[in-house]
Amino acid sequence: MTRIARLAERLSRPLLVTRPANIRYLTGMGDSSNAALLVEPDGEATFYTDFRYADAARALQDVTFVQTQRYVIGALASLLAGREIGADPEHLPFARWEELRAGGVTPVPAGGDVEALRAVKDASEVDAIRRAAAISDTVFAELATERFVGRTERELVWQLDRRFRELGAERSSFDTMVGAGEMGARPHGEARDEKIPAGTMVVVDGGCVVDGYCSDCTRTFLTGDEPRLRELYDICLQAQLDGLAAVRAGVTGRDADAASRVAIAAAGLGERFGHGLGHGVGLEIHEAPSLRPESTDTLVAGNIVTVEPGIYLDGDVGVRIEDLVLVTEDGCERLTTVTKEPIVVG
Repeated sequence: MTRIARLAERLSRPLLVTRPANIRYLTGMGDSSNAALLVEPDGEATFYTDFRYADAARALQDVTFVQTQRYVIGALASLLAGREIGADPEHLPFARWEELRAGGVTPVPAGGDVEALRAVKDASEVDAIRRAAAISDTVFAELATERFVGRTERELVWQLDRRFRELGAERSSFDTMVGAGEMGARPHGEARDEKIPAGTMVVVDGGCVVDGYCSDCTRTFLTGDEPRLRELYDICLQAQLDGLAAVRAGVTGRDADAASRVAIAAAGLGERFGHGLGHGVGLEIHEAPSLRPESTDTLVAGNIVTVEPGIYLDGDVGVRIEDLVLVTEDGCERLTTVTKEPIVVG
């Protein structure tokens, strides 16, 4: 059964799909920044885009192609006049929503159906993510042999991004992060031109894209073997191992998250782990399901999620250890397998 047919089974009214990742998932059309897909409950699907993408659109399977003016939503306001359609208010801006309404279309809030399908990966998706993760493993293993002290964070970012591409990736899957010392204490810090000092920790978070699918991995390196740094690392590693042990089909995102917090809380550092344990990864670097205290998701076999606890000491150092895993019925399979043993780099 095609992905469009699986989506149609979930629909009670036509659904207008405008989120680029959802369009790519359903049609394979990956290069259009100006497109919409209308999926009917009977499985019929119409793909709308302009002249620039017409040749690629004509080659799509299982859809009818309609070429529009450059401004697709404006065209749909006329083409779909008099119809009631579902649309996701999270991905269709309010101004476009009102434009459809003014043209005679009745948009009804509807969202999450495509994302629910995307959360469970098929064999081709798992294969693409495996290959992206394998490239990440190679890049991180190479990095562990490099000298850090005296080099800038940005220099290491450029090196990682270059190596992702040299090894066959399309691009980095997000802005690669290298944060030493106090910058590593920011979960989403930005690499600086400042030189990395000795006696600190360096958080490296990176991933790449293969066939449209992302990888995500974090390792923390030590530029000194001070006992307090090793202790922080060991606490975070235990939390990460506990999180991995909790991940399996049937476990809620909330419970997996809670399992990873025990070791950090026991060390009196619970407030220093201020984000969720993880998130889904696929065509986008952040997608369903979520693993965090407020999550309402339940894991199922075929989910691919991150497991990434962290400890952040403001103005001092941070440590995060992250793996990308495939959820199975009785546990999870690590897709990022580069060592998590603490590594002291020069």
